[in-house]
Amino acid sequence: MPPKILVLNGPNLNALGRREPAVYGSVTLADIESGCQKAARDAGYALDFRQSNSEGELVGWIQEAMENTAAVIINAAAYSHTSVAIHDALRLLDIPVVEVHLSNIYQREAFRHHSHVSAVAQGVICGFGAHGYVLAIEAVARLHNTKAS
Repeated sequence: MPPKILVLNGPNLNALGRREPAVYGSVTLADIESGCQKAARDAGYALDFRQSNSEGELVGWIQEAMENTAAVIINAAAYSHTSVAIHDALRLLDIPVVEVHLSNIYQREAFRHHSHVSAVAQGVICGFGAHGYVLAIEAVARLHNTKAS
């Protein structure tokens, strides 16, 4: 069985395609999942793609990732800027964590410039829209290949 990448999506990302199209475009979360499934398969990974508007559910899924998960890619959305609980859960992991944001958070409101997730992530990808998720999968594959060599 191929190693698994867990992709977590936070609040309001289920509304992509309808939510602020000037910022997020017309892509839906289902479109992003489809692109991630292909990228993961091409890189030799299985993919578990989830979304929740609940901070506690995201924390539970992160804790589950301590078993049988090769990496976590997370777009915690607004929780990136507010959730110490998600930060603390990610600190439990001994696997790569890559943070993704569709928009460039540094070109947006000042409160979005700080992320509690960034402090525990191996890398941050922001501003490339849905393609950022594919870049994150490629980054995970490189991290694993580097570790293996």
